[in-house]
Amino acid sequence: MNQKRENWDSRAIFVMAAVGSAVGLGNIWRFPYTCYSNGGGAFLIPYFVALLTAGIPLMLLEFGLGHKFLQSAPGAFKKAVRGWEWLGWLAILVGLGVMTYYGVIMAWAFNFLYYTVQPENLKVWADGGAPDFFYKNYLQLSDSIGELGGFVPYIVAGLILTWLSVYFSIIKGVKSVGKVVLITVPLPVLILFIFLVRGLTLEGCIQGLEHFLRPDFAKLADPKIWLAAYGQIFFSLSIGFGVMIAYASFLPKKSDIANNAFMTCFANCGISFLAGMAVFSTLGWLALQKGTEVADVAASGPGLAFVTYPTIISLMPIWVQFFGVLFFLLLLTFGIDSAFSLVEAGVAGVKDKWKMPRIQANTVVSVILAVIGLLYTTRAGLLWLDIIDYYLNSFALPVVGALQCIAVGWLYGAPKLREHINATSDFKIGLWWDFCIKFLTPALLIWMLVKSAMELFKEPYEGYPSWAQWTGGWGMLALLVIVAFILAAVKGRKSAEREVY
Repeated sequence: MNQKRENWDSRAIFVMAAVGSAVGLGNIWRFPYTCYSNGGGAFLIPYFVALLTAGIPLMLLEFGLGHKFLQSAPGAFKKAVRGWEWLGWLAILVGLGVMTYYGVIMAWAFNFLYYTVQPENLKVWADGGAPDFFYKNYLQLSDSIGELGGFVPYIVAGLILTWLSVYFSIIKGVKSVGKVVLITVPLPVLILFIFLVRGLTLEGCIQGLEHFLRPDFAKLADPKIWLAAYGQIFFSLSIGFGVMIAYASFLPKKSDIANNAFMTCFANCGISFLAGMAVFSTLGWLALQKGTEVADVAASGPGLAFVTYPTIISLMPIWVQFFGVLFFLLLLTFGIDSAFSLVEAGVAGVKDKWKMPRIQANTVVSVILAVIGLLYTTRAGLLWLDIIDYYLNSFALPVVGALQCIAVGWLYGAPKLREHINATSDFKIGLWWDFCIKFLTPALLIWMLVKSAMELFKEPYEGYPSWAQWTGGWGMLALLVIVAFILAAVKGRKSAEREVY
């Protein structure tokens, strides 16, 4: 009996799924502030250099690897380089580690979507009580990372709602994913345009955009600016999680790899820039309302999404609840695609190796991650999220990216994969890609690792106690590596059915 591997219904759906995975909450709350605080418009120079020398080369690597070997990340690396299956599992585990807290952030968005329609909350935010509402009333934040303080029930409820959404989004694999992305990719972009148009009609928007885009070319001499640019590109494209390898493995045999990679990367960057304009046009208005400078209201991360923006929305002269609902729908629709792509990478890995039925693999992976995610629903959840997110992004992802370059560039052979990519692509990539994969990209990623390590040697991250740094940082990273080797060592199940692609 022959069994055909799942395929995307069309090229457009694959690109939408890849873009949806790449575009996430970081595009909304990380890129605008990173650009603003690192030279404004001048930051776009190192940003696009990073895109061309790291983002696109790695996207081509992952698309090409998945398409050539028709396997998720572990199987692809196993076929490419003998004994390197563990690297595929490590990539997946890093992504699943991110998903354990990403789901809780989406739970916050579900809760705030509900809170936005309650007038009493809007009044609290308008009166300047948004920080207290989020940190004290909603999160009930502990004084220290060691004080878990029990679960916060409504965050647990939001987490359950998040996981139900993720579970059913991938329940039929690429078929159900394809149907979901038809809504969850264009909808948030449309909402973002609405916020941009609204922002541009507000008094003070020009001042906000000036802060966002005013170029400070002198900062280009600072290596930290270039490090920030490479970090932003690497962390915002969903590379290094095994996602793009899994997604590309479901492509038909004759698929244009190069064009798909370029479209995915440029779409992600375009949406990031659009988000920056939408955010800073409204921040300019907020600064005017408060009689302060844009720098005093600019924020990044959860503070922007759950403190600053609720304040902005509550102060809007018209359609307050409408814009409130739109904003948290924006977060949820941007977040859901990234969320289920991380889970799908894990499900595909389990399914490929142990020939487990999709529903069973989906259930096992989802339940395990949801249970681990309960840590972030405690009163110390935000603190644990902060430290684990830092170590995963600053160390685990660059390690995976650098190892991928070594495995493909030096052990498998960059020219061999380039030839496969070019054989199916209208746009041919040249020797520049070999150079990036073998030399430039891994060197840059190793540089990022060294810089991050040097910062930690100077002082612990955010002053967290050493036991927390080891538990949520180095110990967690070591555990991921150990589990990756164990998963690679465990024998898979050989299918009696021959797969035809």
